[in-house]
This record gives sequence, C-alpha cells and structure tokens, in this order.
Amino acid sequence: MASLKDIKLRINSVKNTQQITKAMKMVSAAKLNRAQDNITNLRPYAKGLLGVIADVAATKRVQHPLLSQHPDAKNVLLVVVTSDRGLCGGFNTSINKYAETYLKENKDQFSQLDLLLIGKRSLDYFNRREVESLDSILNLAKDISYEMSSDIADKLIKYFLDGDYDEIRFIYNEFKSVLTQELTVETILPIDLDKSAFDESSEEKFSKDLIFEPEAKDIIEVLLKKHFAVQVYRILSESVAAEHAARMTAMDNATSNAKEMISSLTLTYNKLRQAAITTELTEICSGAEALKG
Repeated sequence: MASLKDIKLRINSVKNTQQITKAMKMVSAAKLNRAQDNITNLRPYAKGLLGVIADVAATKRVQHPLLSQHPDAKNVLLVVVTSDRGLCGGFNTSINKYAETYLKENKDQFSQLDLLLIGKRSLDYFNRREVESLDSILNLAKDISYEMSSDIADKLIKYFLDGDYDEIRFIYNEFKSVLTQELTVETILPIDLDKSAFDESSEEKFSKDLIFEPEAKDIIEVLLKKHFAVQVYRILSESVAAEHAARMTAMDNATSNAKEMISSLTLTYNKLRQAAITTELTEICSGAEALKG
C-alpha cells in the first residue's frame, strides 16, 4: 500500500495537471471564438460566390474544365485534414481511421487513389503504417490564411487540369458546435454547381440575356479560381475550429476527472492518516498501561 507521503505527492501532481488542463481549456476557448467568427463570416461569402458562378454559367455561353464532371472517375486524390498537435480527444483518430478504411475498401475500385496529408498527426499516422503520400503540409493552425489556402488550391488545380486526377476529395471534421464535429467527405473538384443557390424556378434568377465585359469566359476563369481557393480556406478553417472545440471539450473532461481523482486521493489520504493516528494512540495507551503494571 502507498505511504502517506506517496499519496500526498500524487495529490500535488494531479493538482498541477489540473491547473494545466484548465489553462489549455481557456486558451482553446479563446482561439475557438476567433475561429468560429471566421467560419461564420466565411460561409455566406463562399455560398454567394458559388451562386454568382452558377448564374454566369447559366447563360450557357461558357464551359470550363473545372466544371467538367467525371461520372466514372478512376483517378482520385484524397486530401486528409488533421491537426499538428494532440490532446483533442478523438479528433484526429476518427479522420485517420476513416481515411485508412477508405483506402482499403476502394483501392480496387479506382485506378489511382492517392493521399495528400495536411497536418502532422495524419503524416505520423500513415508513416507508421508505411503508406506513402503525394505531399504533406504542416503548421496548419499557426500559418492558416487565405494566401496559404490559395497556394494549396493552385497546386490542386494543376493536378486536376493536368489530368492527374479526375476528382479531388477532402476528408475533414466540419465544425457544428462546441460539442459536435462532423466527419465530412467532400468532393471539391470538379466544382458542382448543383450546390449553389441558383434555382431555375426562382423569380429573381440571373438574366441570361446580358453582354459581359470582360467576356464571360474570363469572368468564369477568375471566379472559379477564387471560389476554389475560398472553399479550401473554408475547409481548413472548419477543421481548425473543430480542433479547438475538441481540445476545449477534452481539457474540460480532463479537469473534471482530475477533480474527482483529487477527491478520491484526499479521502484515501485522510483514512490512512486517521488509521496511523489511531495506531499511535493505541501504542501510547498500551505503553502507559504497561508502565503502571
């Protein structure tokens, strides 16, 4: 059985850990507020931009390779988005296991199924399993910006336009609430205009009888690249917000568990201390009685 000194040291150690988890929870909460505001402001812009593209495309005057659908896609690139750090519950594990299962179950369905990894946790996970990736991008939470997203988008567009891949799909955690992050698989190339706000039955739909300046194809070219960069930025922002929410929840649970452990250890400490005091009193009383006799 542990001594009183060992239990006291354990209590102090758990208290120190509790202070760390409390601090990490507060830091994640502050970061989550900023990330949540970013997502809230970005979602309407991303949806509105896709709606403008759909409206211009509805004139049926333009075609673009980024809009070309591939019903029988044979070459697919999976972009797996995780975090660089841990201590966020099952945030990374769920994505990595899903991506690994997806690879095993669909490797015979496609001629080529490759991985592009964003986040150190996915890179470490697949390196341990000796699964090669096309490329890896780290420092997501630290360096996330529209410029970074635009660079990633340009790289993915080049893969697509060069014919290396028929579809590019993202696997990531979408932020729903502080307690909920939804694992999402989203095909972002080719761009699907069916997801736009454009509706043929709407009375306020975009007029098809227009003169464009510059030409419609030039407008579509710029808007599509802008839209794709915004979508990549949105997905990365969703993942970062979900990561902070998951870490905040995990640290809150860890703090509660530490509190329960401290209570349990304190109770054990008091019981042992009381037993030791009782034993000492018994020995003193026995010694006193022996001297009298």
